[in-house]
Amino acid sequence: MLFILRLIIVVLYSILLSILGCVYCLFSPRNPKHVATFGHMFGRLAPVLGITVEKRIPDEAAHYGKCIYIANHQNNYDMVTASNVVQPRTVTVGKKSLVWIPFFGQLYWLTGNLLIDRDNRAKAHGTISQVVDHINKKDISIWMFPEGTRSRGRGLMPFKTGAFHAAISAGVPIVPICVSNTSNKIKLNRWSNGLVIVEMLPPVDTSQYGKERLRELSNHCHQIMADKIAELDAEVAQREAAAKAKK
Repeated sequence: MLFILRLIIVVLYSILLSILGCVYCLFSPRNPKHVATFGHMFGRLAPVLGITVEKRIPDEAAHYGKCIYIANHQNNYDMVTASNVVQPRTVTVGKKSLVWIPFFGQLYWLTGNLLIDRDNRAKAHGTISQVVDHINKKDISIWMFPEGTRSRGRGLMPFKTGAFHAAISAGVPIVPICVSNTSNKIKLNRWSNGLVIVEMLPPVDTSQYGKERLRELSNHCHQIMADKIAELDAEVAQREAAAKAKK
């Protein structure tokens, strides 16, 4: 019963938000400020799913300026966990097929996100230039998932180099965002699905990295994110065990 109730609420909320969002965005289509606005609205579904999301955003994050955010990509629940920390004037990079998802796909495009054709390597490579151009000309930040796909419980997957290539070319820092494990954690027929921590790490300076050190930069970011995710998972497990012991 709880599963069905949650499913109905999530579907109705998502459709209504997408439709009203599309209408709202028509007055200023593809304005990058919309992504954070609607990302946070989707994040409000977390309590409906029984998830407690704890956000950790440094006070100085508002002054980071243009950058490339990189986050671990686990599953569809990223829409209600990681979306809570999307910063103003930040757009995401997603696959072109997203635009065909009824209601949501149209909102995704109208809010100003970038779409790439992952099946066409030539076009996908050209996306790096497009990302750099958007950062420099439109004064925005970019959110990317360097794993390139959902990990679905396999841990932090190897990184593709696109985000790091773009950061070096645009001369902007990389800001890692780590989300504690949600794989096999959330069950819609269970009232409480526990704690998820989303933490924004300090910027990684890319000015000392040239294209010849692209892989070195990628590996460095992968390591600090893997270490932080392991730390967050351990903290979540400890806090949930303590809460359970008190009952």
